[in-house]
Amino acid sequence: MNYFSTRGEKKAYNPAQALIKGIAEDKGLYVPEQLKFKFDIDQFTDKRYHEIAEIILKEYFSDSGIDIAACTQNAYNTSNFYTDEPVKIKYTHDKIFLELFHGKTAAFKDMALSILPYLMKEAIRAQKLDEKIVILTATSGDTGKSALEAFKDKDGIDIIVFYPSEGVSAVQKRHMQSQEGKNVHVIGIKGNFDDAQTAVKETFDSAEVKKQAQKYHKILSSANSINIGRLFPQTIYYWTAYTKLLQDGKIKKGDKVNFCVPTGNFGNILAGYYASKAGLPVGKFICASNENNVLTDFIKTGVYNKNRTFKKTISPSMDILISSNLERLLYHLSNNNGSYTAELMDCLNTKGEYEITEAVKKKISHLFYGGFADEEKIKETIALTYEKDGYVIDPHTAAAAYVYEQYVADSADSTPTVILSTANAYKFADSVLDAIFHKKAESMQALDELSKKTNVPMHPALYNIADKKILHSRICEAEEIEAVITEILKEN
Repeated sequence: MNYFSTRGEKKAYNPAQALIKGIAEDKGLYVPEQLKFKFDIDQFTDKRYHEIAEIILKEYFSDSGIDIAACTQNAYNTSNFYTDEPVKIKYTHDKIFLELFHGKTAAFKDMALSILPYLMKEAIRAQKLDEKIVILTATSGDTGKSALEAFKDKDGIDIIVFYPSEGVSAVQKRHMQSQEGKNVHVIGIKGNFDDAQTAVKETFDSAEVKKQAQKYHKILSSANSINIGRLFPQTIYYWTAYTKLLQDGKIKKGDKVNFCVPTGNFGNILAGYYASKAGLPVGKFICASNENNVLTDFIKTGVYNKNRTFKKTISPSMDILISSNLERLLYHLSNNNGSYTAELMDCLNTKGEYEITEAVKKKISHLFYGGFADEEKIKETIALTYEKDGYVIDPHTAAAAYVYEQYVADSADSTPTVILSTANAYKFADSVLDAIFHKKAESMQALDELSKKTNVPMHPALYNIADKKILHSRICEAEEIEAVITEILKEN
Protein backbone atom coordinates (compact mmCIF):
# COMPACT_ATOMS: atom_id res chain seq x y z
CA MET A 1 0.00 0.00 0.00
CA ASN A 2 1.38 3.38 -1.05
CA TYR A 3 -0.09 6.80 -0.39
CA PHE A 4 -0.16 9.85 -2.63
CA SER A 5 -1.26 13.46 -2.20
CA THR A 6 -4.72 14.59 -3.31
CA ARG A 7 -3.07 17.57 -5.02
CA GLY A 8 -0.86 15.73 -7.47
CA GLU A 9 2.51 15.32 -5.77
CA LYS A 10 4.04 12.35 -7.59
CA LYS A 11 6.10 10.96 -4.73
CA ALA A 12 4.77 7.77 -3.14
CA TYR A 13 4.87 7.29 0.63
CA ASN A 14 4.50 4.08 2.56
CA PRO A 15 1.87 4.10 5.36
CA ALA A 16 4.40 4.77 8.12
CA GLN A 17 5.78 7.79 6.27
CA ALA A 18 2.33 9.19 5.48
CA LEU A 19 1.19 8.67 9.06
CA ILE A 20 4.15 10.55 10.51
CA LYS A 21 4.00 13.44 8.03
CA GLY A 22 0.25 13.91 8.42
CA ILE A 23 -0.05 16.32 5.50
CA ALA A 24 1.67 16.27 2.10
CA GLU A 25 4.35 18.69 0.94
CA ASP A 26 1.95 20.26 -1.58
CA LYS A 27 -0.64 20.78 1.24
CA GLY A 28 -2.75 17.89 -0.01
CA LEU A 29 -4.01 14.97 2.05
CA TYR A 30 -2.71 11.44 1.76
CA VAL A 31 -4.93 8.88 0.02
CA PRO A 32 -4.35 5.21 -0.79
CA GLU A 33 -2.88 4.45 -4.20
CA GLN A 34 -5.66 1.94 -4.81
CA LEU A 35 -8.73 0.62 -3.03
CA LYS A 36 -8.88 -2.82 -4.61
CA PHE A 37 -9.03 -5.00 -1.51
CA LYS A 38 -12.44 -6.26 -0.38
CA PHE A 39 -13.59 -7.67 2.92
CA ASP A 40 -16.23 -10.33 3.36
CA ILE A 41 -18.47 -9.77 6.37
CA ASP A 42 -17.93 -13.43 7.32
CA GLN A 43 -14.35 -12.46 8.23
CA PHE A 44 -15.74 -10.55 11.19
CA THR A 45 -18.30 -13.02 12.52
CA ASP A 46 -17.93 -13.74 16.26
CA LYS A 47 -14.86 -11.54 16.52
CA ARG A 48 -14.08 -8.89 19.13
CA TYR A 49 -13.59 -5.29 18.13
CA HIS A 50 -9.80 -5.43 18.29
CA GLU A 51 -9.79 -8.54 16.09
CA ILE A 52 -11.94 -6.84 13.45
CA ALA A 53 -9.67 -3.80 13.68
CA GLU A 54 -6.59 -5.92 13.06
CA ILE A 55 -8.03 -7.48 9.88
CA ILE A 56 -9.05 -4.10 8.48
CA LEU A 57 -6.04 -2.00 9.41
CA LYS A 58 -3.55 -4.56 8.11
CA GLU A 59 -4.77 -3.66 4.62
CA TYR A 60 -4.50 0.12 5.01
CA PHE A 61 -1.08 -0.10 6.69
CA SER A 62 0.39 -3.06 4.80
CA ASP A 63 4.13 -3.34 4.14
CA SER A 64 4.90 -0.50 6.57
CA GLY A 65 6.71 -2.39 9.33
CA ILE A 66 3.91 -1.48 11.77
CA ASP A 67 2.82 -4.24 14.15
CA ILE A 68 -0.95 -3.79 13.69
CA ALA A 69 -1.90 -6.63 16.04
CA ALA A 70 -0.03 -5.00 18.93
CA CYS A 71 -1.61 -1.63 18.16
CA THR A 72 -5.19 -2.94 18.09
CA GLN A 73 -4.78 -5.03 21.23
CA ASN A 74 -3.36 -2.07 23.16
CA ALA A 75 -5.94 0.40 21.87
CA TYR A 76 -9.18 -1.53 22.09
CA ASN A 77 -8.96 -3.22 25.47
CA THR A 78 -11.25 -2.61 28.43
CA SER A 79 -8.86 -0.14 30.06
CA ASN A 80 -9.60 2.41 27.33
CA PHE A 81 -13.38 1.97 27.34
CA TYR A 82 -16.09 1.88 29.98
CA THR A 83 -18.01 -1.00 28.39
CA ASP A 84 -17.15 -4.59 27.52
CA GLU A 85 -16.95 -3.67 23.83
CA PRO A 86 -15.97 -0.22 22.45
CA VAL A 87 -19.23 0.31 20.53
CA LYS A 88 -22.86 -0.48 21.30
CA ILE A 89 -26.05 -0.60 19.24
CA LYS A 90 -29.17 1.03 20.72
CA TYR A 91 -32.56 0.23 19.21
CA THR A 92 -35.42 2.65 19.88
CA HIS A 93 -38.94 2.16 18.57
CA ASP A 94 -38.08 3.57 15.15
CA LYS A 95 -34.32 4.19 15.00
CA ILE A 96 -30.96 2.47 15.28
CA PHE A 97 -28.15 4.32 17.05
CA LEU A 98 -24.50 3.30 17.00
CA GLU A 99 -23.05 4.52 20.29
CA LEU A 100 -19.47 5.65 19.75
CA PHE A 101 -19.00 7.50 23.03
CA HIS A 102 -17.90 4.82 25.49
CA GLY A 103 -14.24 5.82 25.46
CA LYS A 104 -12.21 7.87 27.91
CA THR A 105 -13.53 11.26 26.76
CA ALA A 106 -17.16 10.39 25.92
CA ALA A 107 -16.85 11.16 22.21
CA PHE A 108 -16.45 9.18 18.98
CA LYS A 109 -12.98 10.65 18.51
CA ASP A 110 -11.79 8.11 21.10
CA MET A 111 -12.46 5.31 18.61
CA ALA A 112 -9.55 6.38 16.41
CA LEU A 113 -7.42 8.36 18.83
CA SER A 114 -7.12 5.37 21.15
CA ILE A 115 -4.99 3.67 18.51
CA LEU A 116 -3.21 6.64 16.89
CA PRO A 117 -0.40 6.91 19.51
CA TYR A 118 0.39 3.21 19.06
CA LEU A 119 0.40 3.54 15.28
CA MET A 120 2.60 6.62 15.59
CA LYS A 121 5.12 4.92 17.88
CA GLU A 122 5.25 1.89 15.59
CA ALA A 123 5.74 4.14 12.55
CA ILE A 124 8.61 5.93 14.30
CA ARG A 125 10.23 2.57 15.10
CA ALA A 126 9.71 1.27 11.56
CA GLN A 127 11.26 4.41 10.06
CA LYS A 128 14.15 4.32 12.58
CA LEU A 129 13.61 7.95 13.55
CA ASP A 130 15.26 9.52 16.59
CA GLU A 131 13.53 12.91 16.35
CA LYS A 132 10.69 13.82 18.68
CA ILE A 133 7.22 13.97 17.09
CA VAL A 134 5.17 17.11 17.77
CA ILE A 135 1.45 16.63 17.19
CA LEU A 136 -0.39 19.79 16.06
CA THR A 137 -4.15 19.62 16.40
CA ALA A 138 -7.03 22.05 15.89
CA THR A 139 -10.27 21.05 17.57
CA SER A 140 -13.91 22.06 17.46
CA GLY A 141 -14.31 20.46 20.86
CA ASP A 142 -13.94 16.68 21.04
CA THR A 143 -10.79 15.89 19.05
CA GLY A 144 -8.68 17.99 21.40
CA LYS A 145 -9.51 16.15 24.61
CA SER A 146 -9.41 12.74 22.93
CA ALA A 147 -5.98 13.47 21.45
CA LEU A 148 -4.65 14.90 24.70
CA GLU A 149 -5.81 11.88 26.66
CA ALA A 150 -4.40 9.49 24.07
CA PHE A 151 -0.96 11.10 23.79
CA LYS A 152 -0.38 12.25 27.37
CA ASP A 153 2.97 11.17 28.77
CA LYS A 154 3.86 9.19 25.64
CA ASP A 155 7.66 9.17 25.30
CA GLY A 156 9.06 10.86 22.22
CA ILE A 157 5.84 12.73 21.43
CA ASP A 158 4.58 16.19 22.37
CA ILE A 159 1.06 17.42 21.58
CA ILE A 160 -0.22 20.96 21.03
CA VAL A 161 -3.99 21.53 20.85
CA PHE A 162 -5.68 24.74 19.71
CA TYR A 163 -9.38 25.24 20.39
CA PRO A 164 -11.77 28.20 19.89
CA SER A 165 -11.84 29.68 23.39
CA GLU A 166 -15.51 30.71 23.11
CA GLY A 167 -16.60 28.06 20.61
CA VAL A 168 -16.81 24.86 22.66
CA SER A 169 -19.11 23.74 25.45
CA ALA A 170 -18.13 24.48 29.04
CA VAL A 171 -17.62 20.78 29.68
CA GLN A 172 -15.42 20.42 26.61
CA LYS A 173 -13.36 23.44 27.68
CA ARG A 174 -12.84 22.22 31.25
CA HIS A 175 -11.98 18.78 29.90
CA MET A 176 -9.11 20.27 27.89
CA GLN A 177 -8.00 22.94 30.36
CA SER A 178 -7.65 20.36 33.14
CA GLN A 179 -5.59 17.93 31.06
CA GLU A 180 -2.63 16.45 32.89
CA GLY A 181 0.56 15.26 31.22
CA LYS A 182 4.13 16.47 30.97
CA ASN A 183 4.02 16.61 27.16
CA VAL A 184 0.72 18.43 26.57
CA HIS A 185 0.02 22.03 25.55
CA VAL A 186 -3.51 23.45 25.36
CA ILE A 187 -4.15 26.91 23.91
CA GLY A 188 -7.41 28.72 23.27
CA ILE A 189 -7.66 31.02 20.28
CA LYS A 190 -9.71 34.13 19.69
CA GLY A 191 -11.57 32.82 16.67
CA ASN A 192 -13.47 29.80 15.44
CA PHE A 193 -12.42 26.26 14.49
CA ASP A 194 -11.84 27.19 10.85
CA ASP A 195 -9.38 29.89 11.96
CA ALA A 196 -7.50 27.34 14.08
CA GLN A 197 -7.55 24.63 11.43
CA THR A 198 -6.35 26.97 8.69
CA ALA A 199 -3.52 28.33 10.84
CA VAL A 200 -2.37 24.85 11.87
CA LYS A 201 -2.40 23.59 8.26
CA GLU A 202 -0.40 26.65 7.16
CA THR A 203 2.14 25.92 9.89
CA PHE A 204 3.04 22.65 8.17
CA ASP A 205 4.09 24.73 5.14
CA SER A 206 5.93 27.45 7.08
CA ALA A 207 9.64 27.69 6.21
CA GLU A 208 10.40 29.21 9.61
CA VAL A 209 8.60 26.48 11.55
CA LYS A 210 10.27 23.79 9.45
CA LYS A 211 13.64 25.43 10.18
CA GLN A 212 12.96 25.53 13.93
CA ALA A 213 11.70 21.94 13.95
CA GLN A 214 14.83 20.74 12.20
CA LYS A 215 17.02 22.76 14.56
CA TYR A 216 15.48 21.14 17.62
CA HIS A 217 15.29 17.64 16.08
CA LYS A 218 11.51 17.50 15.90
CA ILE A 219 8.99 16.39 13.28
CA LEU A 220 5.53 17.93 12.97
CA SER A 221 2.51 15.68 12.57
CA SER A 222 -1.25 15.83 13.12
CA ALA A 223 -3.97 14.06 15.13
CA ASN A 224 -6.80 15.57 13.12
CA SER A 225 -8.68 13.38 10.65
CA ILE A 226 -6.42 14.71 7.90
CA ASN A 227 -4.02 12.06 9.25
CA ILE A 228 -4.51 8.55 7.85
CA GLY A 229 -3.89 7.19 11.35
CA ARG A 230 -7.08 8.92 12.45
CA LEU A 231 -9.15 8.31 9.34
CA PHE A 232 -8.87 4.59 8.64
CA PRO A 233 -9.48 3.35 12.20
CA GLN A 234 -12.87 5.04 11.86
CA THR A 235 -13.83 2.55 9.15
CA ILE A 236 -13.83 -0.23 11.75
CA TYR A 237 -17.06 0.73 13.48
CA TYR A 238 -18.98 0.80 10.20
CA TRP A 239 -18.13 -2.86 9.69
CA THR A 240 -18.86 -3.58 13.34
CA ALA A 241 -22.31 -1.98 13.04
CA TYR A 242 -23.15 -4.15 10.04
CA THR A 243 -21.95 -7.26 11.89
CA LYS A 244 -24.13 -6.43 14.89
CA LEU A 245 -27.20 -5.91 12.71
CA LEU A 246 -26.60 -9.34 11.20
CA GLN A 247 -26.20 -10.94 14.60
CA ASP A 248 -29.40 -9.28 15.83
CA GLY A 249 -31.37 -10.50 12.83
CA LYS A 250 -32.13 -7.00 11.55
CA ILE A 251 -30.61 -7.68 8.12
CA LYS A 252 -29.39 -10.56 6.00
CA LYS A 253 -25.91 -10.84 4.55
CA GLY A 254 -25.60 -8.62 1.49
CA ASP A 255 -28.50 -6.34 2.44
CA LYS A 256 -27.68 -2.68 2.04
CA VAL A 257 -27.63 -0.39 5.08
CA ASN A 258 -27.76 3.41 5.19
CA PHE A 259 -25.61 5.43 7.55
CA CYS A 260 -26.63 8.84 8.88
CA VAL A 261 -23.65 10.81 10.16
CA PRO A 262 -23.47 14.18 11.94
CA THR A 263 -20.31 15.74 10.55
CA GLY A 264 -18.54 19.05 10.08
CA ASN A 265 -15.07 18.18 8.83
CA PHE A 266 -16.38 15.26 6.71
CA GLY A 267 -13.91 12.77 8.20
CA ASN A 268 -16.41 10.54 9.98
CA ILE A 269 -18.65 10.09 6.96
CA LEU A 270 -15.65 9.72 4.64
CA ALA A 271 -14.52 6.74 6.71
CA GLY A 272 -17.86 5.14 5.82
CA TYR A 273 -17.19 5.82 2.15
CA TYR A 274 -13.85 4.01 2.43
CA ALA A 275 -15.60 1.08 4.12
CA SER A 276 -18.06 0.91 1.22
CA LYS A 277 -15.16 0.87 -1.27
CA ALA A 278 -13.82 -2.13 0.65
CA GLY A 279 -17.06 -4.04 0.21
CA LEU A 280 -19.45 -2.83 2.92
CA PRO A 281 -23.00 -2.92 1.45
CA VAL A 282 -24.16 0.70 1.76
CA GLY A 283 -27.23 2.24 0.19
CA LYS A 284 -26.89 5.92 1.09
CA PHE A 285 -24.71 8.10 3.24
CA ILE A 286 -26.90 10.71 4.92
CA CYS A 287 -24.80 13.76 5.78
CA ALA A 288 -26.26 15.72 8.71
CA SER A 289 -25.28 19.32 9.47
CA ASN A 290 -26.40 22.05 11.84
CA GLU A 291 -27.06 25.64 10.76
CA ASN A 292 -23.51 25.86 9.42
CA ASN A 293 -24.90 23.87 6.53
CA VAL A 294 -22.18 24.33 3.94
CA LEU A 295 -22.11 20.57 3.27
CA THR A 296 -25.88 20.37 2.80
CA ASP A 297 -25.77 23.09 0.18
CA PHE A 298 -22.78 21.50 -1.53
CA ILE A 299 -24.39 18.07 -1.83
CA LYS A 300 -27.54 19.62 -3.27
CA THR A 301 -25.95 22.14 -5.65
CA GLY A 302 -22.37 21.08 -6.37
CA VAL A 303 -21.17 24.50 -5.19
CA TYR A 304 -19.05 24.70 -2.05
CA ASN A 305 -19.25 28.23 -0.64
CA LYS A 306 -17.77 29.13 2.73
CA ASN A 307 -18.59 32.80 2.25
CA ARG A 308 -21.42 32.86 4.75
CA THR A 309 -22.08 33.85 8.32
CA PHE A 310 -20.46 31.52 10.84
CA LYS A 311 -22.92 30.47 13.54
CA LYS A 312 -22.14 29.35 17.08
CA THR A 313 -24.57 26.59 17.98
CA ILE A 314 -25.34 24.01 20.68
CA SER A 315 -23.68 21.40 18.43
CA PRO A 316 -20.21 23.02 18.30
CA SER A 317 -18.36 20.07 16.78
CA MET A 318 -20.23 20.82 13.54
CA ASP A 319 -19.58 24.57 13.69
CA ILE A 320 -17.27 24.32 10.69
CA LEU A 321 -17.29 25.99 7.26
CA ILE A 322 -14.16 24.36 5.80
CA SER A 323 -14.63 20.60 5.60
CA SER A 324 -11.08 19.38 5.05
CA ASN A 325 -11.78 15.72 4.32
CA LEU A 326 -14.12 16.53 1.45
CA GLU A 327 -10.93 17.01 -0.56
CA ARG A 328 -10.27 13.27 -0.43
CA LEU A 329 -13.72 12.42 -1.76
CA LEU A 330 -13.35 14.89 -4.62
CA TYR A 331 -10.01 13.33 -5.53
CA HIS A 332 -11.48 9.83 -5.71
CA LEU A 333 -14.65 10.84 -7.56
CA SER A 334 -12.61 12.73 -10.17
CA ASN A 335 -10.71 9.50 -10.95
CA ASN A 336 -7.75 10.43 -8.74
CA ASN A 337 -7.16 13.70 -10.56
CA GLY A 338 -4.69 15.59 -8.38
CA SER A 339 -4.49 18.69 -10.55
CA TYR A 340 -8.30 19.02 -10.55
CA THR A 341 -8.44 18.70 -6.76
CA ALA A 342 -5.62 21.23 -6.36
CA GLU A 343 -7.50 23.66 -8.60
CA LEU A 344 -10.65 23.35 -6.47
CA MET A 345 -8.72 23.86 -3.23
CA ASP A 346 -6.97 26.91 -4.70
CA CYS A 347 -10.37 28.40 -5.57
CA LEU A 348 -11.55 27.74 -2.03
CA ASN A 349 -8.47 29.44 -0.63
CA THR A 350 -8.57 32.50 -2.91
CA LYS A 351 -12.31 32.97 -3.55
CA GLY A 352 -13.93 31.03 -0.74
CA GLU A 353 -15.87 28.78 -3.12
CA TYR A 354 -15.65 26.27 -5.93
CA GLU A 355 -18.02 24.35 -8.20
CA ILE A 356 -17.55 20.73 -9.19
CA THR A 357 -18.19 19.22 -12.61
CA GLU A 358 -21.55 17.69 -13.47
CA ALA A 359 -19.93 14.26 -13.60
CA VAL A 360 -18.61 14.53 -10.03
CA LYS A 361 -21.86 16.09 -8.82
CA LYS A 362 -23.81 13.14 -10.24
CA LYS A 363 -21.60 10.68 -8.35
CA ILE A 364 -22.05 12.59 -5.10
CA SER A 365 -25.83 12.74 -5.52
CA HIS A 366 -25.88 8.98 -6.03
CA LEU A 367 -23.88 8.32 -2.86
CA PHE A 368 -24.91 11.11 -0.49
CA TYR A 369 -27.95 12.92 0.82
CA GLY A 370 -27.47 16.19 2.68
CA GLY A 371 -29.72 17.81 5.25
CA PHE A 372 -29.47 20.05 8.29
CA ALA A 373 -31.25 20.78 11.55
CA ASP A 374 -31.58 24.24 13.06
CA GLU A 375 -31.40 24.86 16.80
CA GLU A 376 -35.12 24.37 17.43
CA LYS A 377 -35.29 21.12 15.47
CA ILE A 378 -32.31 19.78 17.39
CA LYS A 379 -33.95 20.61 20.72
CA GLU A 380 -37.28 19.15 19.61
CA THR A 381 -35.58 15.92 18.54
CA ILE A 382 -33.76 15.58 21.86
CA ALA A 383 -37.05 16.08 23.72
CA LEU A 384 -39.08 13.71 21.51
CA THR A 385 -36.46 10.96 21.68
CA TYR A 386 -36.52 11.12 25.48
CA GLU A 387 -40.32 11.34 25.60
CA LYS A 388 -40.87 8.35 23.29
CA ASP A 389 -37.98 6.10 24.28
CA GLY A 390 -36.45 7.40 27.52
CA TYR A 391 -33.23 7.72 25.53
CA VAL A 392 -31.05 10.78 26.03
CA ILE A 393 -29.06 11.98 23.02
CA ASP A 394 -26.68 14.88 22.51
CA PRO A 395 -27.25 17.76 20.03
CA HIS A 396 -25.04 16.27 17.29
CA THR A 397 -26.83 12.92 17.41
CA ALA A 398 -30.14 14.80 17.46
CA ALA A 399 -29.20 16.67 14.28
CA ALA A 400 -28.55 13.31 12.60
CA ALA A 401 -31.82 11.83 13.90
CA TYR A 402 -33.77 14.79 12.51
CA VAL A 403 -32.02 14.69 9.13
CA TYR A 404 -32.69 10.95 8.92
CA GLU A 405 -36.41 11.70 9.26
CA GLN A 406 -36.03 14.37 6.57
CA TYR A 407 -34.42 11.83 4.29
CA VAL A 408 -37.18 9.24 4.79
CA ALA A 409 -39.84 11.87 4.10
CA ASP A 410 -38.06 12.95 0.90
CA SER A 411 -37.19 9.47 -0.39
CA ALA A 412 -39.62 6.99 1.19
CA ASP A 413 -36.53 4.78 1.59
CA SER A 414 -37.14 2.00 4.13
CA THR A 415 -33.56 0.70 4.12
CA PRO A 416 -32.32 0.01 7.68
CA THR A 417 -30.37 3.09 8.73
CA VAL A 418 -27.70 3.38 11.41
CA ILE A 419 -27.45 6.81 13.05
CA LEU A 420 -23.97 7.46 14.39
CA SER A 421 -24.21 8.77 17.95
CA THR A 422 -21.01 10.74 18.24
CA ALA A 423 -21.04 12.09 21.79
CA ASN A 424 -22.50 11.30 25.17
CA ALA A 425 -25.37 13.65 26.07
CA TYR A 426 -23.66 14.73 29.28
CA LYS A 427 -20.95 16.53 27.31
CA PHE A 428 -23.69 19.02 26.44
CA ALA A 429 -25.74 18.68 29.59
CA ASP A 430 -26.94 22.29 29.70
CA SER A 431 -28.39 22.14 26.17
CA VAL A 432 -29.95 18.71 26.73
CA LEU A 433 -31.46 19.74 30.08
CA ASP A 434 -32.98 22.81 28.46
CA ALA A 435 -34.30 20.81 25.50
CA ILE A 436 -36.04 18.15 27.59
CA PHE A 437 -37.08 20.00 30.74
CA HIS A 438 -36.93 23.67 29.63
CA LYS A 439 -34.61 24.37 32.52
CA LYS A 440 -31.57 26.61 32.32
CA ALA A 441 -28.48 25.74 34.30
CA GLU A 442 -24.75 26.31 34.12
CA SER A 443 -22.99 23.42 32.40
CA MET A 444 -21.42 21.99 35.53
CA GLN A 445 -24.66 22.17 37.49
CA ALA A 446 -26.57 20.78 34.53
CA LEU A 447 -24.61 17.52 34.75
CA ASP A 448 -26.13 16.68 38.13
CA GLU A 449 -29.55 18.06 37.21
CA LEU A 450 -29.78 15.96 34.08
CA SER A 451 -28.74 12.83 35.96
CA LYS A 452 -31.35 13.39 38.68
CA LYS A 453 -34.20 14.13 36.28
CA THR A 454 -33.55 11.32 33.78
CA ASN A 455 -32.04 8.65 36.05
CA VAL A 456 -29.57 8.05 33.23
CA PRO A 457 -26.08 7.47 34.67
CA MET A 458 -23.49 10.10 33.91
CA HIS A 459 -20.60 9.04 31.69
CA PRO A 460 -17.67 8.07 33.97
CA ALA A 461 -15.32 10.40 32.09
CA LEU A 462 -17.34 13.36 33.36
CA TYR A 463 -17.46 12.52 37.06
CA ASN A 464 -16.37 15.49 39.19
CA ILE A 465 -15.27 17.46 36.16
CA ALA A 466 -16.34 20.72 37.84
CA ASP A 467 -13.74 20.08 40.55
CA LYS A 468 -10.85 19.53 38.15
CA LYS A 469 -8.14 22.17 38.38
CA ILE A 470 -7.52 24.40 35.37
CA LEU A 471 -3.95 23.76 34.22
CA HIS A 472 -4.05 25.47 30.82
CA SER A 473 -5.44 29.00 30.49
CA ARG A 474 -3.37 30.47 27.68
CA ILE A 475 -5.23 32.26 24.86
CA CYS A 476 -3.79 33.71 21.64
CA GLU A 477 -4.92 35.30 18.40
CA ALA A 478 -5.25 32.98 15.41
CA GLU A 479 -2.42 34.78 13.63
CA GLU A 480 -0.14 34.09 16.62
CA ILE A 481 -0.42 30.30 16.33
CA GLU A 482 2.79 29.93 14.32
CA ALA A 483 4.74 31.95 16.89
CA VAL A 484 3.30 29.89 19.73
CA ILE A 485 4.26 26.64 18.01
CA THR A 486 7.79 27.93 17.35
CA GLU A 487 8.11 28.85 21.01
CA ILE A 488 7.02 25.37 22.15
CA LEU A 489 9.39 23.67 19.69
CA LYS A 490 12.29 25.24 21.59
CA GLU A 491 11.20 23.55 24.82
CA ASN A 492 12.28 20.09 26.00
